[in-house]
Amino acid sequence: MPMKVTNRQRQLLDLLLSSKEEITAADIAAAINVSARTVHRELPELEPLLEKYGIELQRKSGIGIQLIGPPAQLDLLKQVLSRMSYTEYTAEERRVFILCMLLESNEPVKLFALAHNLHVTVATMSHDLDELEKGIIKYDLKLVRRRGYGIMLEGSEQVKRELLLTLAQQYIDDSDLFGSSARSQEQPVIGLMLDQIGKGSLLKLEQALWELEQEHPLALSDEAYTRLLLQLSIAIRRIHDGHLIGLSDEAASPDIPLRPEIAALLKQLEAEFAIELPMVERHYVSRLIRQYADEEVGYELLPHGDLDVLEKTVQLIGFMDRHYDSAFHRDHSLRDGLLRHLVPALMRIREGSEIRNPLLTQIKTDYSALFELVRQGADEVFPELGIPDEEVGFLVMHFGAALERVSQPAPPVRAVVVCSSGIGSSKLLAVRLEKELPEVVIVGNVPWYEAARIPEDEYDIIISTIDLPLQPDKYFKLSPLLTDNEAASLRRFMQHWSLRMQQRAESEQLAVKEASSQRLDQLKACLDEIHYLLERFHLYKLPDTEGLDARQILHQACTLAAGSGAITDVDAVVQQLLERERQGSEIVTDTGLALFHTRSKDILQPLVAMFQLKKPKLLQAHSVRPAAYMMLMVGPLALGKESLEVLSEISALLLLPELPEVLATGNELVIKDFMANALLGYFQTKMEMEMTW
Repeated sequence: MPMKVTNRQRQLLDLLLSSKEEITAADIAAAINVSARTVHRELPELEPLLEKYGIELQRKSGIGIQLIGPPAQLDLLKQVLSRMSYTEYTAEERRVFILCMLLESNEPVKLFALAHNLHVTVATMSHDLDELEKGIIKYDLKLVRRRGYGIMLEGSEQVKRELLLTLAQQYIDDSDLFGSSARSQEQPVIGLMLDQIGKGSLLKLEQALWELEQEHPLALSDEAYTRLLLQLSIAIRRIHDGHLIGLSDEAASPDIPLRPEIAALLKQLEAEFAIELPMVERHYVSRLIRQYADEEVGYELLPHGDLDVLEKTVQLIGFMDRHYDSAFHRDHSLRDGLLRHLVPALMRIREGSEIRNPLLTQIKTDYSALFELVRQGADEVFPELGIPDEEVGFLVMHFGAALERVSQPAPPVRAVVVCSSGIGSSKLLAVRLEKELPEVVIVGNVPWYEAARIPEDEYDIIISTIDLPLQPDKYFKLSPLLTDNEAASLRRFMQHWSLRMQQRAESEQLAVKEASSQRLDQLKACLDEIHYLLERFHLYKLPDTEGLDARQILHQACTLAAGSGAITDVDAVVQQLLERERQGSEIVTDTGLALFHTRSKDILQPLVAMFQLKKPKLLQAHSVRPAAYMMLMVGPLALGKESLEVLSEISALLLLPELPEVLATGNELVIKDFMANALLGYFQTKMEMEMTW
């Protein structure tokens, strides 16, 4: 049966065919990125076509929409859809195609040629160009349109590359980067973006970046590593096609000599991709890498950066504690996971960036009650932001993981989990795996680029939600929410491991003993760090600070702290503390305590100290309340995992409700005892969690 449907209608049908239950118009709209009104408008147009296949479009008011028909006919419709070619692009897709065509061309493109290639009228194409013109203004690009001349996109090459990166981040996921992504065949815009970023060269480029990272660590987050890889890949493809950075481009000005390690990387790239990089391009790539290194290391000491985010996280967990029969506040893993997720997420929301959550519909179905409660909590804690449902879905995954995180017997099969949807989804998948398959123990959650490099003797199986740069038989792919069918398939897969497990039983026992020894070492390191910081903690009484500004007061504090030998250059550390403070408020609500923190090459050891001001004073530009106390948390650039965890825990205890009463005593021993009790509780919880492995 011939079929002619638009791309949007095909997406709608795919979603209905894959759903075993009713799905609301709002959920459909969220999944295919349109309005609910558009969904209701499309449905009647599909009914005549569905009738030809003997399928009914069933709509139940207040419940949802579902396709009803013989299984054979439903399967037939799926097959026809999979073979169907697109007959129409959405307006959004057309504009992405137009942008890419203009970005690739060195000459003006005729309006008629654009309209012909996208199968629309010249009038439609003119309207698309009008809309594009509005969107690219913020990129400092100009759309030149002249009769007889054509259409040209004018602007610097650097800006064009930034635009391509934005489009790539909007339309492709980590799961699209490697392997044969089905989405690139089903959605042409994804295939287009993969071509624009040079997907065919990603593996070679990633290997070169990995080698640089191993020899000269940049300490990049998973997100930053992937973003840098995309930017380098876009640059290589653009250079190969003759689109070069101009001499006037600020990002290419050779004002700083190339670092030896970056020069070596550039030489490797030239050999791998058979290109010759002009000097301006060499400095562009150099600046790009140095920018990431500076951003990632920076002056950050705490993993969450801004204390305000920590406070909001604690408030959200407190809301869930009050409305759900679960002690979420005891789950340090939940708090840390939410913190790491919320810092970039809140930034994206404030910037108005699009947030996509491909799991939203399934999350709403599987965790409907939890979703509604987290929705209420997000509205209460972030009333000014209007947290979108897509982001609430990610938060639900964190809380869902916490609910399913129960003590499990230590199973024998070691699994590494790779998940592209974030920390919450990887943790949720981990606990679902341990619940459904108790013979599996999760030994690590790693980013995609580390999966191929883990020594094989450290795991038995890699479980991933995305395609990996590995042979298909080296890992098992499933969805983050682990459906019943996937669990059954994984069980069958695991059966093939049983013989191998038996054959190396003795080595397994030895490995368990070694793992236990390693966990004891980690616990000891954590306890040592707590003891080290508390032993050197002091409450200093600052002299009269009347007439002094924040810099002068900080200089007094750092000079006193330098007496411990932790700080080598007081002026440099004060400057970094002030620069870090400008990024966000660090005043603790209802306590009158200001927190200043940084890490620096001018700091030799981690240090926590508190200072009491003779008279409360405004110390921070973001604060409206004078501070009577100031806490200083500093550390060297290189800090161990245990140090970072303990320092993060100390920052969290500043939000405990009893802190104001403790500070009111002005007694160092009382304050130190308060900190010791809180950190002892943290250590006991950590020890209990280790004992469940």
